[in-house]
Amino acid sequence: MTIQEAQETVDQWIKENGVRYFNELTNMAMLTEEVGEVARIIARRYGEQSEKESDKNKDLGEEMADVLFVLICLANQTGVDLTKALEKNLAKKTQRDKERHHNNPKLG
Repeated sequence: MTIQEAQETVDQWIKENGVRYFNELTNMAMLTEEVGEVARIIARRYGEQSEKESDKNKDLGEEMADVLFVLICLANQTGVDLTKALEKNLAKKTQRDKERHHNNPKLG
């Protein structure tokens, strides 16, 4: 699925199942909540915190997909073409960071 197809699919899902988009502020709060759930898994599974028994069966991919879903909702309702935005962002990073990471002794 391309990013454009994902945006179209989410939009169709909202129209068929979600009635309408939640407003942008609600979706921003939901995005923050979903990112927090990803952070919790990462901190406990890959970081130094011990993983709680109740978190051991949580699916990191599913939580990341929740983040992506809400981000796509926000893009759709604010008129952002995520394909174009990502292409522009990668071009910026490539230009800005062309040598920086290769010259970083911490990454060697």
